[in-house]
Amino acid sequence: MKRKLLIPGALIAFALFVMAVAADLTGKWKGVIKTPDGNELQVVYTFKVDGDKLTGTAESPAGLVSIDNGKITGDTFSFKVTVDGTDYPHKGKFYTDSAGLDIDFGGQSTHLTIKRDTSK
Repeated sequence: MKRKLLIPGALIAFALFVMAVAADLTGKWKGVIKTPDGNELQVVYTFKVDGDKLTGTAESPAGLVSIDNGKITGDTFSFKVTVDGTDYPHKGKFYTDSAGLDIDFGGQSTHLTIKRDTSK
Protein backbone atom coordinates (compact mmCIF):
# COMPACT_ATOMS: atom_id res chain seq x y z
CA MET A 1 0.00 0.00 0.00
CA LYS A 2 2.83 2.41 0.85
CA ARG A 3 4.45 1.74 -2.51
CA LYS A 4 1.22 2.55 -4.34
CA LEU A 5 1.22 5.98 -2.70
CA LEU A 6 4.97 6.61 -2.98
CA ILE A 7 5.25 6.42 -6.78
CA PRO A 8 2.36 8.81 -7.58
CA GLY A 9 3.59 11.15 -4.85
CA ALA A 10 7.08 11.20 -6.35
CA LEU A 11 5.68 11.87 -9.83
CA ILE A 12 3.58 14.77 -8.55
CA ALA A 13 6.58 16.24 -6.72
CA PHE A 14 8.69 15.98 -9.90
CA ALA A 15 5.98 17.66 -11.99
CA LEU A 16 5.74 20.52 -9.49
CA PHE A 17 9.52 20.91 -9.54
CA VAL A 18 9.59 21.10 -13.36
CA MET A 19 6.82 23.72 -13.38
CA ALA A 20 8.64 25.78 -10.73
CA VAL A 21 11.89 25.74 -12.73
CA ALA A 22 10.06 26.85 -15.89
CA ALA A 23 8.25 29.66 -14.08
CA ASP A 24 11.57 31.04 -12.84
CA LEU A 25 12.65 31.94 -16.39
CA THR A 26 9.97 34.66 -16.46
CA GLY A 27 11.52 38.12 -16.20
CA LYS A 28 14.26 40.30 -17.65
CA TRP A 29 17.67 38.90 -18.60
CA LYS A 30 20.77 40.72 -19.89
CA GLY A 31 23.87 39.68 -21.79
CA VAL A 32 26.33 40.48 -24.57
CA ILE A 33 26.23 38.71 -27.94
CA LYS A 34 29.57 38.32 -29.69
CA THR A 35 28.55 37.98 -33.33
CA PRO A 36 30.53 35.84 -35.80
CA ASP A 37 31.90 39.03 -37.42
CA GLY A 38 33.39 40.18 -34.08
CA ASN A 39 30.83 42.76 -33.01
CA GLU A 40 29.43 42.86 -29.48
CA LEU A 41 25.77 43.65 -28.93
CA GLN A 42 24.14 44.38 -25.57
CA VAL A 43 20.86 42.43 -25.40
CA VAL A 44 17.94 42.33 -23.03
CA TYR A 45 15.49 39.43 -23.17
CA THR A 46 12.16 39.73 -21.40
CA PHE A 47 10.63 36.27 -21.02
CA LYS A 48 7.14 35.19 -20.07
CA VAL A 49 6.39 31.52 -19.45
CA ASP A 50 2.87 30.12 -19.77
CA GLY A 51 2.93 26.35 -19.37
CA ASP A 52 5.34 25.10 -22.02
CA LYS A 53 5.09 28.28 -24.10
CA LEU A 54 7.74 30.98 -24.01
CA THR A 55 6.96 34.50 -25.25
CA GLY A 56 8.43 37.94 -24.76
CA THR A 57 10.81 40.35 -26.43
CA ALA A 58 14.47 40.76 -27.28
CA GLU A 59 16.02 44.22 -27.32
CA SER A 60 19.34 45.23 -28.85
CA PRO A 61 20.79 48.30 -30.57
CA ALA A 62 18.86 47.08 -33.66
CA GLY A 63 15.58 47.58 -31.79
CA LEU A 64 12.89 45.59 -30.04
CA VAL A 65 11.62 42.33 -31.58
CA SER A 66 9.22 39.67 -30.41
CA ILE A 67 10.18 36.18 -29.36
CA ASP A 68 8.46 33.68 -31.67
CA ASN A 69 7.87 29.91 -31.55
CA GLY A 70 9.06 29.77 -27.94
CA LYS A 71 8.98 26.43 -26.14
CA ILE A 72 10.21 25.37 -22.74
CA THR A 73 10.74 21.84 -21.47
CA GLY A 74 12.13 21.48 -17.96
CA ASP A 75 15.35 23.52 -17.93
CA THR A 76 15.77 23.80 -21.71
CA PHE A 77 14.08 26.28 -24.02
CA SER A 78 14.09 27.47 -27.61
CA PHE A 79 12.74 30.38 -29.61
CA LYS A 80 13.54 32.56 -32.60
CA VAL A 81 13.73 36.26 -33.21
CA THR A 82 13.40 37.88 -36.61
CA VAL A 83 15.49 40.95 -37.44
CA ASP A 84 15.14 42.64 -40.84
CA GLY A 85 13.52 39.50 -42.29
CA THR A 86 16.20 37.10 -41.02
CA ASP A 87 15.35 34.44 -38.40
CA TYR A 88 17.81 33.79 -35.60
CA PRO A 89 17.03 30.53 -33.76
CA HIS A 90 18.01 30.41 -30.08
CA LYS A 91 18.43 27.30 -27.90
CA GLY A 92 19.09 27.62 -24.20
CA LYS A 93 19.48 25.97 -20.86
CA PHE A 94 18.17 27.67 -17.74
CA TYR A 95 20.00 27.76 -14.41
CA THR A 96 18.92 29.51 -11.23
CA ASP A 97 20.23 33.02 -12.00
CA SER A 98 21.66 32.58 -15.49
CA ALA A 99 21.01 30.86 -18.79
CA GLY A 100 23.26 29.72 -21.59
CA LEU A 101 22.09 30.51 -25.13
CA ASP A 102 23.29 29.26 -28.49
CA ILE A 103 22.25 31.48 -31.39
CA ASP A 104 22.38 30.38 -35.03
CA PHE A 105 23.59 33.18 -37.31
CA GLY A 106 22.89 31.51 -40.65
CA GLY A 107 25.01 28.43 -40.03
CA GLN A 108 27.49 30.05 -37.65
CA SER A 109 26.73 29.63 -33.98
CA THR A 110 27.63 31.79 -31.02
CA HIS A 111 27.19 31.12 -27.32
CA LEU A 112 26.39 33.65 -24.64
CA THR A 113 25.42 33.69 -21.02
CA ILE A 114 22.54 35.88 -19.89
CA LYS A 115 21.94 36.84 -16.30
CA ARG A 116 18.75 37.76 -14.54
CA ASP A 117 18.33 41.54 -14.28
CA THR A 118 17.71 42.22 -10.61
CA SER A 119 17.63 46.02 -10.91
CA LYS A 120 14.26 47.66 -10.35
